Order: sequence, then structure tokens, then C-alpha cells
Amino acid sequence: MQLPSIKQSFKVAYEYQLYFTTGLFNRENTLFTKLISDYKTFEPVKLFFVIDNGVENHHPSLVAQIGAYCKANANVMKFTNSIVVPGGEQVKNGNESIDAVLHGINTNKICRHSFVIAIGGGAVIDMVGYAAAIAHRGVKLIRIPTTVLSQNDSAVGVKNSVNAFKKKNFLGTFAPPFAIISDSSFLKTLEQRDWISGISEAIKVALIKDKSFFKYIAEHAVALKNRDMEPMQYVIYKCAEMHMEHIAQGGDPFESGSSRPLDFGHWAAHKMEFMTNYELRHGEAVAKGIALDVTYARLTGLISEEDLQHILDVMVAIGFDLSLPVKSSNKIESLLRGIEEFREHLGGELTITLIAGLGIKHDVHTIDVALMKQAIEKLNHQFALN
Repeated sequence: MQLPSIKQSFKVAYEYQLYFTTGLFNRENTLFTKLISDYKTFEPVKLFFVIDNGVENHHPSLVAQIGAYCKANANVMKFTNSIVVPGGEQVKNGNESIDAVLHGINTNKICRHSFVIAIGGGAVIDMVGYAAAIAHRGVKLIRIPTTVLSQNDSAVGVKNSVNAFKKKNFLGTFAPPFAIISDSSFLKTLEQRDWISGISEAIKVALIKDKSFFKYIAEHAVALKNRDMEPMQYVIYKCAEMHMEHIAQGGDPFESGSSRPLDFGHWAAHKMEFMTNYELRHGEAVAKGIALDVTYARLTGLISEEDLQHILDVMVAIGFDLSLPVKSSNKIESLLRGIEEFREHLGGELTITLIAGLGIKHDVHTIDVALMKQAIEKLNHQFALN
């Protein structure tokens, strides 16, 4: 007997919110307490904290402050434990930190009605999000990003990931966090290179979506370099808003297609991070990747020389080093292999996002390798490595 096939479809609505504050765990700040109490009020919610060691080093009283805050609000929340993990991209390599988070979730009996709280830069938030997503097939996550890059880009997305097989973000999940809380007080202790590097993601989204936003960045380039908090907070807010809008309204939040416009400049960035053993910060590599792709766009006639130089000048004014870590022919060939690796990561047709003007996204499906080599040489000639 031939039985008919069975087919059903269903939709799942996702909602997550991004909050902005200063001094989140100060006793008088009620944001965190309200967020937890609004979720569940009939018993205290268990909380397990995972903290970036760079954050702990710059804020040595943070763990004690968190404990005191939870104790003061014991009718709403229950502090179970906190662990400290290494910061930076290396935390996404290997299983040690993932296992530490999973062990903490298990031993502290964190269930689907408890919360894992990730406090740190984008790499730590990626790793903790991945562990939270696979434990019990998903426990609730609150992200507290502490760098410019994580506040304006990586922590506001729906992706969680770690590296494997010498490829960035090879393992991962799509799992929206319960909430993201950006606390500007963490930015004040950033090293200068971390303050600057996150601006590259704002430049990226401005170049593909919003000419007026790029104009704002250009006009405030020196102020941003000089750590003026007001324009930085606006850049973070605007970039995060555009990022979240793209995820919710762009039609492909879980990247089932072959186009990923928010990864403009990233095919080269990901490869350069690996080639430098992650000595390059992600934002620094993205700046170089953007510089390379706009140079290529100029060589193909997509943008004018005036626009190219304006983009490069803005990035230099902010403080980016735009030279590429590829001087030998072997390293150039290695970098170019990143194009195919980028296609493999999504599958399907190669789709590289370029621009056809300030704020004008333009996708291409082939790359002229000879012309891309010329772009590499042109960029390295203009910003010669010492």
C-alpha cells in the first residue's frame, strides 16, 4: 500500500530587545532586575555568569558587585556561580572554554527557565552563545557586550559560533538571545585599538545601506579616534539599529540563501585573521577587508576614484592601518583562497557584496582574480608595510 506523504508548516515568532545603560550592576540601577522579574515572578530565576578575563582585569570588583546585586534582589534572582574565560578569538578555538561553560550549566542546574549571562567581547559572546544553544537544546542567554564591536555588531545578531577545521565560525547555531544590554561604562577601559576596531562594522553597514550615516562617521572621524563618547554612542546605536532591522526585515535572518550583505569586506577579513593567527582584531581585519573590496570596486568601475579615496581617508583618520599582511605571492594566493572558503560557508552561488557608491550595495557572483591581485598590490603600495 502506497501511503501519502505528510506535510506541515509552522511559524515561530522571535523577539529580543537591546537595552542601553550605564553602570548596570550598580545597586540603584533597576534595569537588570526589571528584565528578570518581567520574565518570571513566582520564584527567583537562577543566573550563571560567564565573564571575559579582559573585563575582569579592568573591572576587578565586577564579580563581587554582581554577587551583591543579586543578593540585594534575591526575591527575583538567584546567583549560582560565575566563571572567567579567556578573551579574544582564541577562546573560540578548541573545546576547553566550551566545556567549562557546559560544565557550569550542568553543575549549577541551569535549565530552560534559567539564564546564562555572557559578559565580554564578541568572541566570548559567540562562544558562550554556542554553548548555551546546545545545552538542553537551548537555555536562555543574556548578552552583555563590553567592546565597541560587540555592542554595535556581533552581540546584536542571532548567530553563535566557534572555530573548527582552521575555519572561522565553522560550528554554530542561530539562536536569538533573550536580551542584549549595552553598558557604556565598559567602553571607558578599552585599549585604543579595541576602541577603534569596532568602528569598522559601522563603516561597513553605512557604506552598504546609509550614505548619511557614513557622512556622520566621516565628519566625526577625529572625535571618534579621540574617544569622544557622545559620537561613539550614536555610532553604536545607529549601527546596532540597522543590524537588527536587517535581521528582522531583510527576509533571510537565518541565512538560508547565498547572500550575506552584512559581511561586506569579510571574505578577506576572516582569512586575514586566520593567516595572522588571530593577532589581528576582527574589526581591524574588517577595515582591511573593506579597503580591499572598495579598491577592487574602483578597479571594476563600480565607484569613482573620489569615493574610493574618501572612504580610505576616513578610515585612516579614525586610526586604521589599511596595509594587508600579504607581501609574498604565496600569501596573496592564500588570501585569495578565502573567496572560495566564503562561498563554501554559505553554500550555493558565490555572492560577494561590493558597493556601487556610498550607501549603495552591489552584489557580484564572480571575482576577477587578476584584478583582485591588482587591488591587493595597489592597497599595499599606498599603505606600505614597514
